[in-house]
Amino acid sequence: MKSLPPNGITFRENVDQMVDKAMSILGISVTLGEAIKACRSVLQVKFPVKIQGEVRVFTGWRAIHSEHLLPTKGGIRFAPIVSQDEVEALAALMTYKCALADVPFGGSKGGLVLNPQEYDEDDLRRIVNHFTINLASKGFLDPATSVPAPDMGTGEREMAWIADAYRQLYPEDINSNACVTGKPIDHGGIAGRSEATGRGIQYALHEFFRHPDDVRAVGCSDGLCAQRIVIQGFGNVGYHAAKFLSLQDKASVIGIIVSSGAIINRDGLDIEALHQHYQDHHSLRDFPGGTFIEDGAQALEMECDILILAAVEAQIHGGNAERIQTRLIVEGANGPVTFEGERILLARGIKILPDLYINSGGVVVSYFEWTKNLSHMRYGRLQRRYDETRAMHTLTALEAITGHPVPDWMRKEIVQGASELDLVRSGLDDTMRAAYQQINEVMTESDEIQDMRTAAYVIAVGKIARWYRMQGIT
Repeated sequence: MKSLPPNGITFRENVDQMVDKAMSILGISVTLGEAIKACRSVLQVKFPVKIQGEVRVFTGWRAIHSEHLLPTKGGIRFAPIVSQDEVEALAALMTYKCALADVPFGGSKGGLVLNPQEYDEDDLRRIVNHFTINLASKGFLDPATSVPAPDMGTGEREMAWIADAYRQLYPEDINSNACVTGKPIDHGGIAGRSEATGRGIQYALHEFFRHPDDVRAVGCSDGLCAQRIVIQGFGNVGYHAAKFLSLQDKASVIGIIVSSGAIINRDGLDIEALHQHYQDHHSLRDFPGGTFIEDGAQALEMECDILILAAVEAQIHGGNAERIQTRLIVEGANGPVTFEGERILLARGIKILPDLYINSGGVVVSYFEWTKNLSHMRYGRLQRRYDETRAMHTLTALEAITGHPVPDWMRKEIVQGASELDLVRSGLDDTMRAAYQQINEVMTESDEIQDMRTAAYVIAVGKIARWYRMQGIT
């Protein structure tokens, strides 16, 4: 599933094509358009680390696309295929994604060229410490200006290492924990962060199925529980999306695709059993609950109702878009459908829920974590027991008036105060609902906008353009 430039167009150019389309609809001037699209700064670092007696030089980047709001936000990925073009494109996507979701951040992204599976924990931590020092010392890591998060190849562990290294560099910074999000809960993280992007996919699909006209347009009748789903990618995003949709919504996940092949079961896969097998063997091969095929591209083109793309960019393009057999594509990854691929899919009547909207769950919950770190207070601490006490008084009054006791199960549901996880999920659900409704409203009001990606970019670019105009840039 390695990303290759489709038809000679780079990932960054592909993003800019989508932005240009939105700017044309909005009537944005060339000058303002160039200001919005420009990547403000890119840091490339090369640093040596002694690994098992051998000195190796590692290359990494941190791109700051827009500082119209601070801090800038965007993950750090560890992968052998990381490049400056990819990092710049992802930083730009973060700018527009934050604007669409009404998260007050600018966009940034980071990457380090390495395969984390090739290093043991001590060596990997040493590499992360060096990378952190390089970023922080050059102003590309700071709670107030540039805040990373996990991405492909990184997770809670790496974010905790970055926070520890930053704290050692700047022990006087009382907000040092806010220098990075996606940390473990006992390290200043927030409940629900690791599941956030997958949970956001679930909430987005819930909202889609609340719009009967949209559902009828793609032919996904009988609700989410009746849909056959194929998911490309079985990392953090793909796993959580598969778990929530199969276990909670009772949808049938019939295929999972990874770089080494795919597992298929048209009656539905046992996601928890498959995840355990994948963790134990680092492969889908020999899983007893399905049929393994080595050609993941074949599985990508199998017939299904919903295809969730949760791997890397440029997976559907001009070369394979005609063979995709699904009703609805959900972009859990960044840029998985190219500009040309989308043109073909839309002409065939396949609807796309775009990455700009779909995978914003991670940055939304990162925003909650960042504000938690700055306030030095976990969500719910001040009001949870107060809310429980008020609910108890209300129930007591109700029982006194009616003369009938409230059933224990109902009492438990009503009296229980919201935990941090409850509040995080509530905030994420609200954000995903509101963004979908914004997109739908724009499409309803404009005959010129026929697809959700264009609508999403029109909303995001319009918000950013208004900020620039307030600064006198027209």
